Amino acid sequence: MFGPRHGRHTLSADDLDGLALPIGDDGVVVGADAQGQPAVLGLNRPAPYDVVLIGGLWTAQVLALRAAATGARVAVETGRPQAWTQMMHAVGGGRNGLPVYDVGRVPPQGASAGAPVLVVRDCGMRPPRGRVVSGPWQSVLTLLPCLSPVAPRLVRQARLVGVQRMSPDEAAELRRTTGLPRPDVDALPALVDGVTLRREPRVISAFFPRGTSLWSARLRPGSGRAGLPG
Repeated sequence: MFGPRHGRHTLSADDLDGLALPIGDDGVVVGADAQGQPAVLGLNRPAPYDVVLIGGLWTAQVLALRAAATGARVAVETGRPQAWTQMMHAVGGGRNGLPVYDVGRVPPQGASAGAPVLVVRDCGMRPPRGRVVSGPWQSVLTLLPCLSPVAPRLVRQARLVGVQRMSPDEAAELRRTTGLPRPDVDALPALVDGVTLRREPRVISAFFPRGTSLWSARLRPGSGRAGLPG
């Protein structure tokens, strides 16, 4: 049995360059950018990848949950385990959700291409050097509640830095440390809750980590600062 016959469709070699499939980055959808387009953060990488977030616990929790939703294993190192266990119960994760470890107690995670890992370090303003560091298929996100004395070192080592609202003095110090353009620094004290300035080589954008109606109701972003009630 033969199907309908059609004429051949041909394309010259000179026209091949005009063919393109527009696709964006892959990874975790972390919200929307200033133009309302999806902002995507690739956390699962074959090379070490360190992220520093100077801001709120709520943003770090949203990133952890969304990374887990993409299939990554997420381990949390924290000095306030109750805040994380409450979050897991709020979204229905229970005890089988993200494993939570005391500071300095994270065991080797055995990351691989088939089982990427995100380690979230919520260890206060002076986090000690971690036993588990970034490596192939294992990214590390360090949460800082403010621009602490150890922040410059961590920012210099990071591949990506996220900054939420901060005081003008902190913003000026961040500019001195990172070389962030003045217009972006001037915007930091006026950022609304939940908006984060994302910085990596040649990329500076703002995003709001929007959640589902469930997350919006149960993980409310209070202040831009970590540790404040939300």
